[in-house]
Amino acid sequence: MSDTPDAALLPTPEQFNALIRARRSIQPVQFEPGRVVPDEVVQMLLENANWAPTHKRTEPWRFVVFTGAGLAKLAEFQAGLYRQQAGEFVDEKKAQKLATNPLLASHVIAIGMKRHHVLPEIEEVEAVACAVQNLHLSAVAYGLGGYWGSGGITYLEEAKPFFGLGPEDKLLGFFYLGYVQQQPGRNLRKPIEEKVTWVTE
Repeated sequence: MSDTPDAALLPTPEQFNALIRARRSIQPVQFEPGRVVPDEVVQMLLENANWAPTHKRTEPWRFVVFTGAGLAKLAEFQAGLYRQQAGEFVDEKKAQKLATNPLLASHVIAIGMKRHHVLPEIEEVEAVACAVQNLHLSAVAYGLGGYWGSGGITYLEEAKPFFGLGPEDKLLGFFYLGYVQQQPGRNLRKPIEEKVTWVTE
């Protein structure tokens, strides 16, 4: 695939601005039950994620895609690992959520970071975050809902092998993908002027 886009195919600034501002976090309970996103669309979202900026071209993002029967496999694993780790302090509501949330999505994409020691770890995390933003914006462009969640088993060392990650790698959460039952309402941000300092002389 060429990395030089045809200028005629690029969105206008207005279209791009609208896409950025249309992005929302759509929880799995807001997805259309039983409606499955075509795998070729998910593949395109991942291809776009792959074009994120990456210092020294380490490309640290790693994705494991669960769909179909794979969703139940993920649900069973994370609920079981949570129960094992929580022991007598298990929160049944949390355990049930871990067991059911994946089943509400069309696809769940586990987000991993492959550690490269040529860079500070924070730069690798930032690169993965950029990849996920590409993924999320692409989902919006395709009329899909997406949600990056980092709860549950995300930061448990014991979870890593299930997702093909080594001891020095990081599991950074899960991206839930599906069709939206009802389009989200208006989102708000505080004025950018509150967050920017200009230095002009």
